[in-house]
Amino acid sequence: MNIDPRGPRFAAAITTVVLAIVLITGSGWLLFAQTLVFAIGALAGLRYAPYGFLYRHLVRPRLGPPSRTEAQAPPRFAQGVGMLIAGIGSIAFAVGATTAGLAFAALALAAAFLNAVFDLCLGCHMYLLIQRIRPAD
Repeated sequence: MNIDPRGPRFAAAITTVVLAIVLITGSGWLLFAQTLVFAIGALAGLRYAPYGFLYRHLVRPRLGPPSRTEAQAPPRFAQGVGMLIAGIGSIAFAVGATTAGLAFAALALAAAFLNAVFDLCLGCHMYLLIQRIRPAD
């Protein structure tokens, strides 16, 4: 299934704001909520991701159809990477390791910012690299 590539960038922009708020407030609960958002996108699919839902119903109708589409697998993998990083940060907050929690939130923020602003999806590039080095069946 192919997706509108503007959707993941929109989601990355919202994620950037959420993670910046995590860093400003030190809210482990907000980081946990973002982890759940990543989990939905990674495990259930981008069609069910909350930020993707907002994009499809509120933003895309105002933009018109995309000029191109892209495979869903790389951005979905990127959501899984985000889930892992934010999940580790959430656990760190839960056990009282606030500095570690903030560090993992900062890592996720850096990746989301690069995607939102420069259309550079680190998780997508990781996915493609893994596909290239994976032995053929």
